[in-house]
Amino acid sequence: MTFIKTTYNRRSFLKVSASASGGLVLGFSWLASCNPTTEQLRLMPEEWFNINAFLKIGDNGLVTIMSPNPEIGQNVKTSMPMIVAEELDVIWKDVIVEQAGLDTKKYTRQLAGGSQSIRQGWQSLRMAGATARHMLLQAAAKQWNVPISELSTEGGIINHPSGKSAGYGEMASAAANQTVPEEVELKDPKDFKIIGTPTKNVDGPKIIKGEPLFGLDYQHEGMLIAMIEHPPAFGMKLKSVDDREARSMPGIKDVLTIDSLPEGTEKQWSDVNAFPQLVVVVGNTTWEVMKAKKALKIEWERVSEGESTLDYKEGLTKLLEKPAEEPARKDGDPDWAFKNAALVIEKTYTAPFLAHNTMEPMNFFANVTSDRAELVGPIQTPEYMSKTASKVLGLPEDKIAIMMTRMGGGFGRRLYGHFGIEAAVISQKINAPVKLIYTREDDMTQGTYRPAYKVKYRAALDENNKLIGFHVRGAGTNGSLVFANRFPAGTVDHYLAENYVLDSNISVGAWRAPRSNFIACAEQSFLDEVAEAAGKDPIDFRLELFDRAISNPVGEKNDYDPERYAGVLKLVKEKSQWGTSKPGVHRGVSAYYCHNSYVAQVLDVVVENNNPKVVKVWCAIDCGIVVNPEGARNQVEGGITDGIGHALYSAMTFEDGKPEQNNFNNYRLIRHGEAPLEIETFFVDNGIDPTGLGEPSLPPVAAAMANAFYQATGKRYYNQPFMYDESKMDLRNTI
Repeated sequence: MTFIKTTYNRRSFLKVSASASGGLVLGFSWLASCNPTTEQLRLMPEEWFNINAFLKIGDNGLVTIMSPNPEIGQNVKTSMPMIVAEELDVIWKDVIVEQAGLDTKKYTRQLAGGSQSIRQGWQSLRMAGATARHMLLQAAAKQWNVPISELSTEGGIINHPSGKSAGYGEMASAAANQTVPEEVELKDPKDFKIIGTPTKNVDGPKIIKGEPLFGLDYQHEGMLIAMIEHPPAFGMKLKSVDDREARSMPGIKDVLTIDSLPEGTEKQWSDVNAFPQLVVVVGNTTWEVMKAKKALKIEWERVSEGESTLDYKEGLTKLLEKPAEEPARKDGDPDWAFKNAALVIEKTYTAPFLAHNTMEPMNFFANVTSDRAELVGPIQTPEYMSKTASKVLGLPEDKIAIMMTRMGGGFGRRLYGHFGIEAAVISQKINAPVKLIYTREDDMTQGTYRPAYKVKYRAALDENNKLIGFHVRGAGTNGSLVFANRFPAGTVDHYLAENYVLDSNISVGAWRAPRSNFIACAEQSFLDEVAEAAGKDPIDFRLELFDRAISNPVGEKNDYDPERYAGVLKLVKEKSQWGTSKPGVHRGVSAYYCHNSYVAQVLDVVVENNNPKVVKVWCAIDCGIVVNPEGARNQVEGGITDGIGHALYSAMTFEDGKPEQNNFNNYRLIRHGEAPLEIETFFVDNGIDPTGLGEPSLPPVAAAMANAFYQATGKRYYNQPFMYDESKMDLRNTI
């Protein structure tokens, strides 16, 4: 039996309930009757009764539950309501879900990022459902004059042993006036009926039918269309624009320049934007604006020679040639270990910049007047957008309303809401509602890329092939790379981790599983090579290191649980029948910890037409309680496929600061025929509160693939994307 303290008192419940509604809306359709008719179910309630900040109930039993997190395809619009519904004790098949907007007075962390939505919302969502259920029981107990302990609920019905029963709608009015309990009892996980049940995406039917859900679908009376033109290269700015031809074209209302981050604006971490000064074309339709945009004659100029784009490849290499002044972590005496080693293995790995390339390009609607701003669109960080909009527009935050639409992909790209701020500035300047739309080329060349990385590993083995020293030195553009306290830290007596940052005017940001998306591949590929040098099985070698971390760990800052880490390796070893062999099938393994979760993968490849092809992936995951197994598997499979594709094919390159890729004709993504033929996913059932899931399956798969390719070809892969590594097999024809 678990009890949880409620985080609102009666006064705050009433206050937030009276505020403008926002978040996720659920409708549970059942009435006072245990068997309502179809006609009754379709009726909207005549009156709503506020229960708490997350929930209100109609007089006919319809329930609205509020949840603030944006939906970017990670399925929180289904899984978050499932958590509330579980504790409220209702029937899931009657649930209706809608998305609502930003409300910082009601909610905290209205953000989709870091695979933290379920982890961070787990307790508060359970509390909301359990509190509402308790208040409904209180109301029934008073009305029937019975002890609350004699009452039970099932499927939205309150029951008493005497035979009395009532639907939640009957008690809603009275429940709204009950005292909020100081603590509520939560269900034992073994009693869950909704959580842990495979459940379809609540937006699935609307997506299939093409109903308006996404930012690009949004329409508003009198809305104009805007498009932007930014400098062609990093380190450049606008010098002059000749817009005479564009202005004369049909449907064009205005051509203007804007600065979405004026000098002196205090930036937040989310205000990543290499090109805030833009040329804007505004008109009636997308097609008319696109044509006029091509008619612009723009002259650009270098900001200054001293600020031109760095040669990042050369810069990263130079950084790794010298020791850091302050190591990120140092255990024992690494110099001694490498000096006295019987064998030293040293390898270097690289990764390029990557674009996010969400299916839905950046867009946002804005309607800014003298006293308020209405912003609507796909954004992962609405609260941060609100703060920046307030500064740039000169409006108080309480006069800025942000409505979140469903997003056609995010992967970190929509953490940075400059496109929403640009739309707001345009609307304010032209004094009209406007929807800003980026073309694919606008988005791909704007910046906010996954950083370019380079990392060097060294391992020292003694005469008994024991790992006695480990050294990792990594560098990234505009951000660090190495997680100094992650595995294999804590498993080696002599350990050194060093981090470098290369400053560059190529703007970067979070890309699915930041840093981990590359360092996992490098680390796990290197450990495979070390295991081979030590003459040990790759899984056994890793498990030996975890045994050390379990029984006698080095240091006290290790940020992983070695038993859970080893557990997923053992599970994937068992499920994949590691150690068995099939003719023509070659295997690789990898394991990684990030976003509070543990993942191990075994990947099988075959060689077709002299090229290795991924045929199957086994994936074991320890992410605590899985709320929605169907959505969870979708996340895992998407992460694996995404990781394989980007490691094989994708790269952003630059010539004198100018992006050389601007659309899918020259930026390669994985194709259907290149995805694994089969993915088997196994979740560890340990009853621990949920941790991250949207990102953890991506980082390890590139190493599992590289290690399998090595078994198939006898060649190691050190540079991503693998298909462009000319010293290795040509993968261009892998279909």
